[in-house]
Amino acid sequence: MRNAAAIDDCPTPRVMLLLGSAPDVVRCEAWPKRAFSRIVAINNAWRVRPDWDFLVHAGDFPSHRLPRGEALRQAQIFSAAHYVPAQNSFGGFVYAGATMALTAAYWTIHSQKPDVLAFLGCDMIYDRTGKTHFYGIGRADPLRPDVTLRNLEAKSARLLVQALKRDCLCINLSDLPRSRLIFPRLTFDELRDLSHDRISEMKSQVLAGIRFDKAEKAERIENDLGYFYEDGMYWNHLDEIDESYLADIDRLWISAVETGQR
Repeated sequence: MRNAAAIDDCPTPRVMLLLGSAPDVVRCEAWPKRAFSRIVAINNAWRVRPDWDFLVHAGDFPSHRLPRGEALRQAQIFSAAHYVPAQNSFGGFVYAGATMALTAAYWTIHSQKPDVLAFLGCDMIYDRTGKTHFYGIGRADPLRPDVTLRNLEAKSARLLVQALKRDCLCINLSDLPRSRLIFPRLTFDELRDLSHDRISEMKSQVLAGIRFDKAEKAERIENDLGYFYEDGMYWNHLDEIDESYLADIDRLWISAVETGQR
């Protein structure tokens, strides 16, 4: 945890907004930029509003979909060369989950060290009729058959705990009835009224609901298994990965976090 002197040096909480591509991400179009320290867009989400600060995109993201012109000149754009080392610092893709909502979150926590990381458009729910993404029909990347994405709720529970260990609170700004993110929910009005004291109070409330014995057991198993691949290319090692062990780890992360926080 940061000490009191460090907090005094930063009177305004460092609240960052992470934008995914779900249809409801457009709710943020009218939100004032001053409500956030920085805005991080994932893949196509840079198109939602022009004042984003960072774009984190997948390594296979098509180049023709990247920003151009003035947006490109002002941009700070990051891809695999940046997010792979960041995700490695949290244990690697096999345990953290290889979908961009999770990957961009780990990159943001690692590189920007926010007090609060607020998610919008990242619920990873695709059972509604109509367009799947704000720009139309897109690929539901988190639902692809992948050894790292067996249980998205468990991966978000892991992210919540890992963020808190680095003094960051993950929250969900979604107003959808369901989400794969096991984070506390806030409205935008509640978010922009956050003070350091209120953030500390919320962190304490979340921490009180975490079974750290379960979380520590999950981390011990992760370390013992050693499914860590520095280049991030876990798909080249699938014959080394036992999915039954990953299912056990997922169950531990879920049991470590009270689902009542969703």
